[in-house]
Amino acid sequence: MFAKAFRVKSNTAIKGSDRRKLRADVTAAFPSLGTDRVSELIPGKEELNVVKLYAHKGDAVTVYMTGGNPILFELEKNLYPTVYTLWSYPDLLPAFTTWPLVLEKLVGGADLMLPGVVVPPTGLPQVQQGDLCAIALVGNRAPVAVGVAAMSTTQMLASGLKGKGFSVLHTYQDHLWKSGDKSSPPAIAPLAVNPTDSNEEKVDLGLHGNLSSLTLEGEEEKRKVHHPEASEDTSSGALSQGSLDGKPLQEQMDDLLHQCFLHALKSRVKKADLPLLTSTLLGSHMFSCCPEGQQLDIKKSSYKKLSKFLQHMQQEQIVQVKELSKGVESIVAVDWRHPRITSFVIPEPSLTSQTVQEGSREQPYHPPDIKSLYCVPASMTQLFQESGHKKGSTLEGSEVRRIVIDYAKKNSLVDADNRNLVKLDPVLCDCILEKNEQHSVMKLPWDCLLTRCLQNMQPAYQVTFPGQEPILKKGKLSPIDITLAQKAYNKKVTVVRNLETYGLDPCSVAATLQQRCQASTIVSPAPGAKDSLQVQIQGNQIHHLGQLLLGGNIKTKAFTNCPDTLISMCRTDQKPTPHLPCHVLSASPCCILLI
Repeated sequence: MFAKAFRVKSNTAIKGSDRRKLRADVTAAFPSLGTDRVSELIPGKEELNVVKLYAHKGDAVTVYMTGGNPILFELEKNLYPTVYTLWSYPDLLPAFTTWPLVLEKLVGGADLMLPGVVVPPTGLPQVQQGDLCAIALVGNRAPVAVGVAAMSTTQMLASGLKGKGFSVLHTYQDHLWKSGDKSSPPAIAPLAVNPTDSNEEKVDLGLHGNLSSLTLEGEEEKRKVHHPEASEDTSSGALSQGSLDGKPLQEQMDDLLHQCFLHALKSRVKKADLPLLTSTLLGSHMFSCCPEGQQLDIKKSSYKKLSKFLQHMQQEQIVQVKELSKGVESIVAVDWRHPRITSFVIPEPSLTSQTVQEGSREQPYHPPDIKSLYCVPASMTQLFQESGHKKGSTLEGSEVRRIVIDYAKKNSLVDADNRNLVKLDPVLCDCILEKNEQHSVMKLPWDCLLTRCLQNMQPAYQVTFPGQEPILKKGKLSPIDITLAQKAYNKKVTVVRNLETYGLDPCSVAATLQQRCQASTIVSPAPGAKDSLQVQIQGNQIHHLGQLLLGGNIKTKAFTNCPDTLISMCRTDQKPTPHLPCHVLSASPCCILLI
């Protein structure tokens, strides 16, 4: 429907009565959303616009937008969520899965044919003809399209998965998506399922004959080849029903939560660490105490939230939790003589984890060696030609100073009365003086002369990674940039750019930050930068990132170009300043991977 550009008829702010009616309509259309989530989706005080438009086929559509993103659209008195809404609530609609190759066809306006549907081991979701459905890609539950089922699940299976399956109304990368902030789908891991011994059925893949046939079995082998880590994590990382002594999953997670908590208090948390942020306890201590092959997920426990679990531990008088600042809880006291802590036996690490740790210590991250250089421009070739340098030659700052000093002494330009001044000959005048200074400035101090020479040269830099050839690039070095941005629903995100310059893989950094900050992360193309990625972290993480980047290397300030306010903030508990950029050069990026 939105494969081609649409025509906007009007764009107005919603009235209070219409806002309340919209909430009621959303609650009726999507009862699984719940009252709290409806209030979050349609905020009471934030700006909400109603956009009336005509699609390229003439359909009249009403779109509801907030925070710059379309969240819902109405067609023939039926409400449909956009992909922006489904990324926040991926389980809002029954979801069917297809291959990434199919997405290009859907964006072009094609409907989803049944041969292009991937049948999961648990079977297809149960839907009726006309039901609203979401379409996701293999390996990621984040929906990329919204459509209407052309037949029921029973009819799909009876037809042998042939024919038209879904009428697609809206997709990621269509013109409705382009009317928002054009963000990419978040990475949402597929739900863990128990492996089955049954052979996979071969399903032809295609869009009405446009795609070559593939098999589900073949794709499973491809995923194992290209994503061995994800495969191992699915098979061994998640706790399965009845895998440990026949206990229910929730009870298993409760036991694991208590084990990691006691392990962290007994072996990692020290008295000098108090007061300790509860988020730091979870991210930096409890997760690292999780046994190999298991994954700690508080949402799957009976407590659901860390704060509720810590309240229970406080009732047992193991810890004392206080809200030292508004909305931020910290552990202020620990009773290390409590019987549960003293009787807890720390499990011995497995040989596999020891080998991995030793291997990671053998290959630490080494930051690149970065040199600031200067290129000789055409206007200054006469000054440098006597020293054997021509246009485009690269020099270090010390070489430039030496050449300028030798030139001044060789041509007797040092003032006899005041040796701190240099007389300007025609060559120096053409190199460093503006046109309006040609006849007024006759002498300059040494520091001013050298500074002007460096300023008039083209900046460049040389990056040398360990064991590799130096890389020479012209222009100014782009530092690692950390900024705070505001998204829809008054949510804030922290964006990190320019990691590749320092040999840091954005995907690896995102995984590290996700565990360290305990927040979701997205790796997406950096706007305005070719072949560059940015890492987006949910929430205001500037303070946390400042500690990661500068925590161990604050004393090496010679290698950093960072505001003093951020450095002092990392040493204390000051609140981070919004939109505070952090420009980090060579030495600091290693903190990300070493901490």
